[in-house]
Amino acid sequence: MNTAELTPAGELTAEDLGSVHLIGIGGVGMGGLARLLLTRGVPVSGSELREWPALAALRALGGTVHMTHVASNLDGVDTVVYSTAIPQDHLELVEARRRGLRVMHRAEALAAAMTNRQTIAVAGTHGKTTTTSIMTVILQHAGQDPSFVIGGEISEAGSNGHHGTGPYFVAEADESDKSFLIYRPHVAIVTNIEADHLNNWGDLDGLKAGFLEFAELAHADGFVVTCADDPGVQDLIATLRAAGRTVYTYGESPAADLRITGVASSVSGVRYDAALHGEELGEIKLALPGTHMGLNSSAAVLTALKLGIPLSTIAEALASFPGVRRRFERKGIAAGVRVYDEYAYHPTSVKAALRTLREVAGDGRLLVVFQPYRLYRTRDLQAELAEALAVADEVIVMEVFAPGEVRGPGEGGVALTAVIALPDDQKVFVPSWADVAVEVVRRSRPGDVVVTMGAPPISLMGDELLAALAAVGADEASGETVTGEVAAHEKE
Repeated sequence: MNTAELTPAGELTAEDLGSVHLIGIGGVGMGGLARLLLTRGVPVSGSELREWPALAALRALGGTVHMTHVASNLDGVDTVVYSTAIPQDHLELVEARRRGLRVMHRAEALAAAMTNRQTIAVAGTHGKTTTTSIMTVILQHAGQDPSFVIGGEISEAGSNGHHGTGPYFVAEADESDKSFLIYRPHVAIVTNIEADHLNNWGDLDGLKAGFLEFAELAHADGFVVTCADDPGVQDLIATLRAAGRTVYTYGESPAADLRITGVASSVSGVRYDAALHGEELGEIKLALPGTHMGLNSSAAVLTALKLGIPLSTIAEALASFPGVRRRFERKGIAAGVRVYDEYAYHPTSVKAALRTLREVAGDGRLLVVFQPYRLYRTRDLQAELAEALAVADEVIVMEVFAPGEVRGPGEGGVALTAVIALPDDQKVFVPSWADVAVEVVRRSRPGDVVVTMGAPPISLMGDELLAALAAVGADEASGETVTGEVAAHEKE
């Protein structure tokens, strides 16, 4: 993507867009933008081909959702918004240009909504959704009523976008297509930099250069927050500080400005001791397990402290943080099998999530249903993905979700399955959605943990698995089985 052709933050407002139509409105990114615009009072319509869970809420907020892609969807529309996943020859894009309508990338529309707000933009190869969500909840507890758009829904709030009355705008910044380079943040957070999206960046050095450019876009009176532990950001820290920019770091490194120590994770959550510039702050708790969750939270803690939010408010917000949907989300239990959903698809986040879920599994086994996300990532990081998936006891691999990509010889789910270091009877490639639930039922037993993991469509699989397991449990126990939402780790 040539970001020089896009309209950066500060040149338009959301109201300048008029009536907005979003192609693919049901996707998590587009859905968050739609919620933001609707709660701001901007007329919104959109088109979809699948009844995604988020659509009902958008309709309730006054949005119009067309369940087809046709030219008439654009009647009365001023601006048409598309994402990188939408091909340029899409019927509605072609029609919008024929009519002379304003056509914008999703990032441009989001940038327009940021105008006149102090933006906290959260970037990084992984961890940014959780970090963005925690940052939003802290500001809400501080009475700031931030605007926000997140690549996932805060669990209890059921929201990933909102127009607030406060001065801050919290946004997850996407590096995958370079679109984060049109934001003009007051605070730029970079959680980590690891090899990914190399189809757009060329190589790791190109990706690092992109993150540096993003960080340099932070306002002169703002600051950059990043992880002192991450090897990928060390050059970024040194370059920015040499240029006189304000950079604050967090992590377990003795050099971190916010140093965390004694990190301990269990099924009930993660805790750590924190010290800012050598001054002890005490214990911080998050009711979600995983050392990686502790690290993500410390990025938001450091940012909030530097914005002047009291530690007591921050601690209260973290203690009440409900988590993010599709991030270690417990869907329910059926036939004695616990089912979780997890968005992780990069090898590092997959490994971290599976290690945490193994803690939760206890004496049970861990089964993974994994749908790889993007052919280029599955190809370029195949060995690393295979190593991460081998943390599980059994793995069911689906075909790669790769809209707009063409699968070459020897690429895809079959190739990934072959290199996972598990015995052949503990891994299987299942290309048909209809067969996945059958395979899970066949392989699972009471006490196991099953997690659906990877690309966005697999988020719909959790309910199917619960239903299939419940049917088996009912047969085996004369109808005595438990389904539906269960409080985290109940009766474990």
